Amino acid sequence: MPLPIVIADDSLLPRRVLTRALPKDWDVEISYATNGREAIEHYRAGRASVMFLDLTMPDMTSYQVLDALQHEDLNTFVIVVSADVQPMAQERVRALGAIASCRSR
Repeated sequence: MPLPIVIADDSLLPRRVLTRALPKDWDVEISYATNGREAIEHYRAGRASVMFLDLTMPDMTSYQVLDALQHEDLNTFVIVVSADVQPMAQERVRALGAIASCRSR
């Protein structure tokens, strides 16, 4: 059974880069979201055991997505990926439940 993954970023290039960065031997089913609201919809549809979130997106930011996940008691592994993850942002997303934050290049 494939691992359902959501890659949420409002830009196509980072979505492609993250997709290619996943190990080729992983059995995954990837869904894409261009904003946080779509990411939440994918989760509710059962397509997000793991979620990669861009820090800033239109409609809902990763902070708002993480807050919604916490308040609705939704359970997924979230990794925040952004070109500009400052220490304060890293602390904030981890406090909201992200398991990791990393800088994309």
